[in-house]
Amino acid sequence: MLPAWPVTSSESPVVSFSDIITVYQRDPACKAFVDFLADQAVGMGFFTKVNPNYTEAREAKQAVDDFCEAVNLDGLLQVGAREIVACGNSFWLKVEPERLESLKILPVTAFDDAKSVIRDQYGEVERYNYSFGGVKTVFPPKKIIHFRWNPVNFGAFGVGLLQVLLQELSFNGETRQSFLEMKARLERVMPEIFEKYAGPDELWLFPGVSAEKLAEYQRLIRAKPKAGARFVYDRGDADVKTVAVDPRARYEAYIDHVLNQFYLGGQTPLPKLFTTPGFTEASARAALDMAERKVMALQRFIKRVVEREIFAPLVGQMGLDPKKADCRLVWGLPEHPKVGVGDVVRLAEVSAQFGVRYVSAEEVRRMLVKLGFDLSEPLSSQSSAAEE
Repeated sequence: MLPAWPVTSSESPVVSFSDIITVYQRDPACKAFVDFLADQAVGMGFFTKVNPNYTEAREAKQAVDDFCEAVNLDGLLQVGAREIVACGNSFWLKVEPERLESLKILPVTAFDDAKSVIRDQYGEVERYNYSFGGVKTVFPPKKIIHFRWNPVNFGAFGVGLLQVLLQELSFNGETRQSFLEMKARLERVMPEIFEKYAGPDELWLFPGVSAEKLAEYQRLIRAKPKAGARFVYDRGDADVKTVAVDPRARYEAYIDHVLNQFYLGGQTPLPKLFTTPGFTEASARAALDMAERKVMALQRFIKRVVEREIFAPLVGQMGLDPKKADCRLVWGLPEHPKVGVGDVVRLAEVSAQFGVRYVSAEEVRRMLVKLGFDLSEPLSSQSSAAEE
């Protein structure tokens, strides 16, 4: 029986990562699409937590937190999230001479070649072929953390936000331009139309003047800073004509259709909220709620990859059990209980009443200072004065 896959299969991205990065760097709307989703997903930061019932929970959490601080995992996620949203892929190299010591984000454009990902007959990655800046090397799959978001048809690569905007559509022998190219062509002709029709061509008539005087007028008129061509003619049998846009030509609907499709591909309401007049608060809220679901899906994807590919190996190489430690990434800031003056006083009373030192006098003073009380003199000086 023949296998469902060839013995080996080499694959490359449908749209090159180089084109995607170029669009992100040069098109304001595309950059806004990517930055909005990436910032919503990872911009609030994260913290870690472990199973509190695990006997080695403190050691496991400390090891993970120290590693995150050492490699600046928060900063890596800021960069990686943008690559994931824009390109659908992000490649991180595990720096592990003997154990995992650091992480490095590899340039996505290094995997543009036709044989950048080699897979076996079952679709499992055998190796990554890296090529960037004249450097070519091969990485085994265990050395690479491949964030592959939204893979289609069991592909080796994910599908990013900007791919659909950059890709042409071929159907029944007909080829439709990408929506990004349509938008770019519209934007390219806009300055030409403005320059052509903002200042219409003019015909200046000076009947009966001499050639010398006509030349003088001509120099003066051409020196005038105004758009449009200027003509000086010495005959009076000419008619003045101006070029204007035909008011019957209505292109607004076509332009709106292209831009709407472009914004749909961006999957974020940001451009519409900023550019569309009459966008009500209710409509804005509904659009943001829909975008929030996209953000939650992205957060869940990144979270699972980090926990599986980074946190679990870190705990394991400490000689601990990753499953029992159950180290998790939690988006946002840790919640701390709100402590009021009444809570501090009650805790001090309980300590004094039952003789159990839940909190010392010095600790009570420190908490009161944090709550806004002006206690400038330390307790130790008061105790010394009382003893004297």
